[in-house]
Amino acid sequence: MLSSFKNVFETDLISFLTPRKQLVGLDIGSSAIKLVQLRESKGRYILQKFGVKPLEPEVIVDGTVMDEGRVVSAIRELFDETGVKNKQVAVSISGHAVIVKKISLPPMPDEELEGQVKLAAEQYIPFDINEVNIDFHVLPADLSGDKQTDMAVILVAAKKDKINELTELVKGAGLTPMIMDVDAFAIENMHAINYPMAQDETTALINIGASVMNVNIIRGGASLFTRDIPLGGNRYTEAIQREMGMSYEEAEESKRVGKGKDSGEGALSAVMNSMNGEVASEIARTVDYFKTSAANAELDRVLVCGGVAQAKGLIQQLGDRMQIPVELADPFSEIDVTGSGMDPDLLADLAPSAAVGVGLALRAVGDR
Repeated sequence: MLSSFKNVFETDLISFLTPRKQLVGLDIGSSAIKLVQLRESKGRYILQKFGVKPLEPEVIVDGTVMDEGRVVSAIRELFDETGVKNKQVAVSISGHAVIVKKISLPPMPDEELEGQVKLAAEQYIPFDINEVNIDFHVLPADLSGDKQTDMAVILVAAKKDKINELTELVKGAGLTPMIMDVDAFAIENMHAINYPMAQDETTALINIGASVMNVNIIRGGASLFTRDIPLGGNRYTEAIQREMGMSYEEAEESKRVGKGKDSGEGALSAVMNSMNGEVASEIARTVDYFKTSAANAELDRVLVCGGVAQAKGLIQQLGDRMQIPVELADPFSEIDVTGSGMDPDLLADLAPSAAVGVGLALRAVGDR
């Protein structure tokens, strides 16, 4: 499973290692920063801390940090409020700064593979090869969907300037960045822990954040297809502002509570239904594309997480469109939350937005 950039703060590779001592998961999103701290005990994970710090709308715009000082302050505040003492963290990236592609290569010895992947990357990556960190993962033959004579390889490239930007933010908050992950693979880690009985199913993991929607289609513990779509909760807010004449703050509140300030529920429902349809269409088109590019590509289920996952009517509309089971993901399904000190109802309400953070918190000291 693709998981982390190998010595990302010193070198240019990615690696995948079994977790040991847990890191703190720090999910720096466009609308909020989420923190998750887990502890492993006797093969089970225990939630120690979970916190969310909302960000003002102009602090991070479409994944680009506009106010570094505010982000650093928000991270510090979040650690202070949750009382987390561990300063070693795992963070992640997504969106236009990351490219994930499935490529085919002829069979070759392992010692030749890295060099050939780098050569192939120059053909598939729309960035200067010297400006990205590169890694790859060879899919098992029974999952690749390719001919036995070829190797199917998942190629990942992330822009160094984005990695450096996040690194400096984390260091500025007095933390030590240990792992750089990818959002799509973080939610895959979350799924592996919380849905052990579903690992042989073909599942589309959909993480809908404020500015980016991550799609990761997985089967048998391996990622078959990923795509980041520049569509998220901000689009809902903008539509509510435009159609109902609200301020940003009023639109955010209306989106959250499901009721317009003065106009009642009817007008808001129409806007939400329209946006849900747009999101559902993007997901359906992505899945259709996947089906044309892979063998045995029928989905068994869709799991939706992220801050927009609970948008009123979204799960129902997506289920009607896909004609397969669509569920709200629970990142704490197999995690003991009884000792976290959080109100159970509040935790349940916030859980879908914790998916990336949980996936990051499953990473460990010693992972490269």
